[in-house]
Amino acid sequence: VQLQASGGGLVQPGGSLRLSCAVSGRRYMRYIVAWFRQAPGKEREFVAAVHWSGGSSTDYAESVKGRFTISRDNAKNTVNLQMNSLKPEDSALYYCAGGARVIVTSRTRDSAYDDWGQGTLVTVSS
Repeated sequence: VQLQASGGGLVQPGGSLRLSCAVSGRRYMRYIVAWFRQAPGKEREFVAAVHWSGGSSTDYAESVKGRFTISRDNAKNTVNLQMNSLKPEDSALYYCAGGARVIVTSRTRDSAYDDWGQGTLVTVSS
């Protein structure tokens, strides 16, 4: 599976941004797509996940609950991350990742995902 992230940019605190992850290639009965982010000097961390196929549940990191929404658009073959009420600490390189072996207990771990897109940079600053 090929994943391609886009939509990053510079936004002021309190603003919004929408990231997209284009999904293409092999089809699985069950496939999870997630967003991770990595800020300079920090480890990569889980942001949100959604079933691309084989389900509909979503999962969010505590730090983004109520502000970020992950969704899939099967017609456009994309997974989107709507980010509202952005804070400077949301600044990071955002990656989309996918995996057919991901289970509920592992989907916050980057090691559970086999497919990765390139990152898209989000900068929240005034």
